[in-house]
Amino acid sequence: MDILASFSVFGSTLLTLLSSPTNLIILLGASFAGIIFGALPGLTATLGVALLTTLTYGMDVNTALIALLGLYVGAIYGGSYPSILINIPGTAAAAATALDGYPLACKGEGGRALGLTTTASLIGTLLGILVLVIASPTVARMALEFTSFEFFLLALFGILISGTITSSDLVVKGWIAGLIGLAVSTIGRDPLQFFPRFTFDMPDLDQGLEVVPVLIGAFGIPQVIKALRNKESLGAMQQFGRILPEWRTLFKNRNNIARSSMIGIGIGSVPGIGEDIAGWVSYGTTKNTSKHPETFGTGEPEGIIASETANNASIGGALIPLLTLGIPGSPPAAMLLGALMLHGITPGPMVVVETPDFLIEVTAILVLCSFAMWINGMFLAKQVVKVLRIPAAIFLPVVTLMCILGSYALGLNIFNLYMMMLVGIVAYFLNEMKYPISPLVIGVILGPMADENLRRALMVSEGSFMPFIERPVSIFLLSVIILIMMTKLPKYPKYKAALVKLLGLNRLFKAKGE
Repeated sequence: MDILASFSVFGSTLLTLLSSPTNLIILLGASFAGIIFGALPGLTATLGVALLTTLTYGMDVNTALIALLGLYVGAIYGGSYPSILINIPGTAAAAATALDGYPLACKGEGGRALGLTTTASLIGTLLGILVLVIASPTVARMALEFTSFEFFLLALFGILISGTITSSDLVVKGWIAGLIGLAVSTIGRDPLQFFPRFTFDMPDLDQGLEVVPVLIGAFGIPQVIKALRNKESLGAMQQFGRILPEWRTLFKNRNNIARSSMIGIGIGSVPGIGEDIAGWVSYGTTKNTSKHPETFGTGEPEGIIASETANNASIGGALIPLLTLGIPGSPPAAMLLGALMLHGITPGPMVVVETPDFLIEVTAILVLCSFAMWINGMFLAKQVVKVLRIPAAIFLPVVTLMCILGSYALGLNIFNLYMMMLVGIVAYFLNEMKYPISPLVIGVILGPMADENLRRALMVSEGSFMPFIERPVSIFLLSVIILIMMTKLPKYPKYKAALVKLLGLNRLFKAKGE
């Protein structure tokens, strides 16, 4: 399809969708519901898309996609609300946003943080959509270069970078926290041979630890304990500032936005990775290339823009392998795959032949969903900041109840409540010892991917580690991991300069003045 024909299909699809009041109501309603799903701990984009799929059965394909994609985009953005306001990420994808979002809110600039988050999410989603149209075949082919060796290293890199950028004390503490999460993720049945590991003959541990109770316990319970101990509300601010997009700040961060978008799109296009790791990698890259990395973690707008741009750009990236190869790039995209097949569309290489206009139509719908998210986000931002004016005596029980419901709702399993409390207490004491909690959660999230892919890789190579240094992508990831560890330890070998030059990163370190 040539460019003029593509623009024609894009324009006609927009006009058709916008001319229908029903479609507009569904668009705004689904986006609103998605933001609520993302903002409430325990409710995720994956769950929202899964629940909504059954309700779209009687709709035509475009109307169903409006509802599903509207909820998907809204949920990825919505997780930033509790991250910024009460330091409890609504979703794993928004965990990196809390690092600078919450400190900025505590300075009385919660409105500014929400305004930046909302607009950065819009820009990231739109850039992801642009690449979805332009570079789908190319990026999909690159994603296919990833084998079990690369998946393991990518998971290890995500855990390592999370520990590196969140440590307020020794960087080794961040790595230790990440490794603890990695170790905890091995509890349950071995995914390859189904052998029980560390279950202690407890049936509830056979399936391993659920991510949602761990996420809620690690971030929510310590916050409640601290607030009760200090007799204060979770959000200790009196002024919120304006809730408007700061176009000047965004323009100053144009390079940051472009880089974060590319990171989000690239990571999102790798099947099975999704939005969770994109925010962390983008945040770490932005911090490492900043002229003032010491300000990160204290309310730096660059950090908020980096994480939110990347995790929303991942939406477009996750749809690239889904639509061109039939391989979902993230868990919510996997739910979308089922929804599309329910409506008689099988994504994959033949979708362009069977329905030539389908990719452009999806692009038009995503553009509408992005602006619906921005409109709903700016409206809700003015309301949610009022939550911080609620007295602690009222607010804390509500937050605790939300944590309990979020954990119990997952499978209606009482064991998840016990696990949430145990993880929360452990996380509280780790926090008191200045161990960051984010790497622990990232370790639990990425641990199964690291475990399964390492073991599969070694099975394929018959126990040999040589493929790690024989494949180009694997060599690059391994070199970056080694470089990060060398540069962050108190003392590292004098061969750093040679390794930096070898990887072509000398300009990066010159920019940092090293």
